[in-house]
Order: sequence, then structure tokens, then C-alpha cells
Amino acid sequence: MKRFPCLAATATLLTLCTAAARAQEVTSSVPEPAVQHTVIEDDRARIEELRVRGQNQRITVQPKKGGKAYEVLPADGSRDLSSESTRGAAGQRVWHLFSF
Repeated sequence: MKRFPCLAATATLLTLCTAAARAQEVTSSVPEPAVQHTVIEDDRARIEELRVRGQNQRITVQPKKGGKAYEVLPADGSRDLSSESTRGAAGQRVWHLFSF
């Protein structure tokens, strides 16, 4: 009779280990998002574009001859444009004045 509680505990432990292994398989089978970083450069400017799952996330422009770098807001709604001052600003230039 003393063997049955030990056997039940062992069976429970094996069941929990199997469930944990299956949970790891499920979470690891989710693919990572496709990230593409493109740099286009000529004699006047350098343009960096970041796409995640094919959607523009960030476009930055760095002029080579003077001028500050700026960001172009993507038109696909991937950025938070909820405030009144930035609503409808897609495609507009934005300068970051205070970045730490």
C-alpha cells in the first residue's frame, strides 16, 4: 500500500513535465516578425527605413551637407498619432528637439 502514493506522485510529476514541454513547443513555434532595415544613400542625404511585417515603422533622413536629421511619419498608422496636434500628420517631417 505504501507504493501507491509514491506511484501516483510520480505519475503526476511526469504529467506536469510533459505539459510544460508541450507549452514550450507551442510558444517557440510562433515565428518572429520579419524586420527589414534599408539604407538609401546619395551625395545629399542618407535615408534609413525600418519595416516590420512589411509596414513602415520609422523613416529617418540625415542631410549630409548641413541641416539636422529628421523623421518622416509613416502613413500606415503604425505610430501613435492620437493627439490633436499630430493627427493627420502622416508624411510630415518631425524634428526631435530634446532627446536624451
